[in-house]
Amino acid sequence: MLQLSFSAEQSSTPLYEQLYRAIVQQIQQGQLLPGEKLPGKRRLSETLSVSINTVNTAYQLLVAEGYLEARPKSGFFVQSSVGPIAASCQPVTLPNLSPVSSFQYDLSTGGIDTSLFPFRTWGRIQRELLYSQPELLNRGHAQGDYNLRCAIAEYLRAYRAVDCTPEQIVVGAGIEYLVGILAHLVSGPIAVEDPGYRRTQQILTNSSIPCIPLPIDAHGLNADLLQQTNANLVYVTPSHQFPTGAVMPVGRRAALLQWASSQPERYIIEDDYDSEFRFDLRPLPSLQGMAGNGGPVVYLSTFSRSLAPSIRIACMVLPQNLLQRFHSDFSSYSCTVGRFEQQTLRIFLQEGHFLRHLSRCRNQYRNRMRLLTAALTQVFPKDMLTFSGQHTGLHLLLSCNCGLSEEELVSRAKNAGIRLSGLSDYCFHTSCNPHTLVLGYGALKTEQIEPLTHLLATIWGVGLP
Repeated sequence: MLQLSFSAEQSSTPLYEQLYRAIVQQIQQGQLLPGEKLPGKRRLSETLSVSINTVNTAYQLLVAEGYLEARPKSGFFVQSSVGPIAASCQPVTLPNLSPVSSFQYDLSTGGIDTSLFPFRTWGRIQRELLYSQPELLNRGHAQGDYNLRCAIAEYLRAYRAVDCTPEQIVVGAGIEYLVGILAHLVSGPIAVEDPGYRRTQQILTNSSIPCIPLPIDAHGLNADLLQQTNANLVYVTPSHQFPTGAVMPVGRRAALLQWASSQPERYIIEDDYDSEFRFDLRPLPSLQGMAGNGGPVVYLSTFSRSLAPSIRIACMVLPQNLLQRFHSDFSSYSCTVGRFEQQTLRIFLQEGHFLRHLSRCRNQYRNRMRLLTAALTQVFPKDMLTFSGQHTGLHLLLSCNCGLSEEELVSRAKNAGIRLSGLSDYCFHTSCNPHTLVLGYGALKTEQIEPLTHLLATIWGVGLP
């Protein structure tokens, strides 16, 4: 029977709701069993010294939510399908996944200079679209709006020598999302570069594709190593190997294509993540363009790197047979990029704003890279520092032969408010140079360079007098 230690709380909560909660608690704790009859409304109202309306309202709520069953001329019974609810699990402490903001100097590889973003032009285009094309509020094509894919295909053809049609392009919210989609279209195992991009390896592993790390050298990944594995796929960054900056020469690219073409269902996944930031010469043509439209190459690129990380627009170029699988498995999905952003990027590309923006960014980052390397050279003793990989992208490698291990170099920098990584952070099995750091300068302000370099020299104990 119902045993309520019920007392009206001195609060703004209505009495009927207090009664309702008390009965629910007893049902959930197993004190009221399925099929058990509750006291009549008049009897309970007298016992608790509350009005019949209070009891009736509480009972009606319990009936409406399925806790009680009202049987005509019999009363109210606990529903047979309602039993005690198991005690809740102990709370789990989750890792803090919020962006790190406590560093005074950000030398991470993912940082960019947000002041270079074309706020005025981007905002003007979006406002005009918002008022002139309300139809963009409707759902679009799963692969992205066709006219955007046309603009992307034209840009990739002209500046990356990618041989594709708009129909082969899939637009998505970032490389990570597209790699996750791709993982369901292919079958592994997959060879990955070592050192390499760990986030990609994690996405592939989460998609149940086994990863085989293969060591790279000064020219990137060697196709001869692929022949010694059972890999069906290989993930490479041939135009600017991440994080070493190695550029894969034509001979190795040809060997990769030969490996992929020697058996069906073999594919090369080419991540062309920041090739637009090549400072010395024109960016090398893509591996996909070398293979041709019918080749076994999946091409990936992103606009998040050149515009802003929060603008999640990336693209994937699929060979025809993988495109058929995409249509079969994902044609009912919605594109993960909003249509207003899609159309803003389309106009930004077609009116030439993107190329002008890239030119401006390229000049700024080139100057910043030169200022950083020159400043480090001035405050450190001669022959102590070695730079590599500074010809492309927004990061470089710094080897510091000052008697400290990579771990000590990184730890001292972190304690001094400097965010940077060691090369070993990107290694799977390969033994990396023990004194090599990965310095990203995308988010580094020009006025920070001089104090940063002096601080590094001080904390590493190797500054010039």
